[in-house]
Amino acid sequence: MNAAVDQPANREIADLMQSLGRAAVDAASLLARADTATKNRALTKMAAALRTRLPELLDANTRDVEAARAKGATGAMLDRLALDEKRVEAMARGVEDIAALADPIGTTAAEWTRPNGLQIARVRVPLGVIGIIYESRPNVTCDAGALCLKSGNAAILRGGSESAHSSRVIHACLVEGLVAAGLPAASIQLVPTTDRAAVGYMLSSMTEYLDVVVPRGGKSLVARVQSEARVPVIGHLEGVCHVYVDRDADLAMARAIVKNAKLRRTGVCGAAETLLVDAACAATHLAPVIRDLLDAGCEVRGDAAVQNVDARVKPAAEQDWYTEYLDAIIAARVVDGVDAAMEHIARYGSAHTESIVTANAATAQHFLRGVDSAIVLHNASTQFADGAEFGMGAEIGISTDRFHARGPVGVEQLTSYKYVVHGSGQIRP
Repeated sequence: MNAAVDQPANREIADLMQSLGRAAVDAASLLARADTATKNRALTKMAAALRTRLPELLDANTRDVEAARAKGATGAMLDRLALDEKRVEAMARGVEDIAALADPIGTTAAEWTRPNGLQIARVRVPLGVIGIIYESRPNVTCDAGALCLKSGNAAILRGGSESAHSSRVIHACLVEGLVAAGLPAASIQLVPTTDRAAVGYMLSSMTEYLDVVVPRGGKSLVARVQSEARVPVIGHLEGVCHVYVDRDADLAMARAIVKNAKLRRTGVCGAAETLLVDAACAATHLAPVIRDLLDAGCEVRGDAAVQNVDARVKPAAEQDWYTEYLDAIIAARVVDGVDAAMEHIARYGSAHTESIVTANAATAQHFLRGVDSAIVLHNASTQFADGAEFGMGAEIGISTDRFHARGPVGVEQLTSYKYVVHGSGQIRP
């Protein structure tokens, strides 16, 4: 056990986390055998509870937002934290969308028969107990809990202190749905302390309970989880997302996509952080796109060509090409065609989401095949990097890993598989 947690001051944390772990393992055993109708009934009841307890949830969220504002939180962080009636309704609909998804558990991904008559099938199963560590987004409590339930997994959720009041009410709604459907309340547990020692304990001392950890938050949180976790991790460090405007791009389309990709919501991981414009269309496309951003209140940091477009453009430093701003700031440069754009993305990107705007199908295919990111788009905003927009109901996050799960982490990505083999008395010679 971690020596730091053995100290008397942290004994209470150790006892608490051990209790959560044991309860989660017991619940996971039952969830793995739960039928689809029961899980869907729980999800439907959860959505209803979110709507019924709307006033309570908004009151709790107001307390979180006011406390964050008093601590000097940025506008982007306050946007991630804030809930209103529309966002709560979106959460409830997201839970219902998850209920409407096909249940992956028990489905056969592939099957074949060997020459000796053995019948082999690869069947989807839950991962088991999933620990989810996240920061200021209270909706993650809802999305993560619902996705884990639908995929037959128990969840231990550890939200950030910024959203503690909101997350407690959301969690109460989830438990209400579980109980109404006859499922264990411990199927979805919320760590009831904001003490950071709880995170350290989850990462270092719960290997007998946790099967995987999913971090969702800023670069420092995800880097810590990936560094300290003693169980597998599904996560991404940051979303340095790019939009490349090609020489064959329709100007009106390019203007709309770039503005939406950057400014629809600046605090999401799919927000564009770098704009690349083909030198072959800079004379016609660069100025309108850049001025749209500036006029909308976005700070633009550009290379010499971009600075020449408008005096409001600030010079870009080398670090800007690596930066995930999560704010109304974008780095912009002119590149010599699609290959130069791809080289820039390979050097500076985070393998999250990239978009090309072009009417040339061959150029688009070259970009889509050659860019090694979790999500690549053609003629669409990077803000579509979202599980709900992919028809997955919701997501726990966007994984930039190259194994197990990549891109939006939804119901299917929270499963593993086992091989089921039927014989008729075969023995191996």
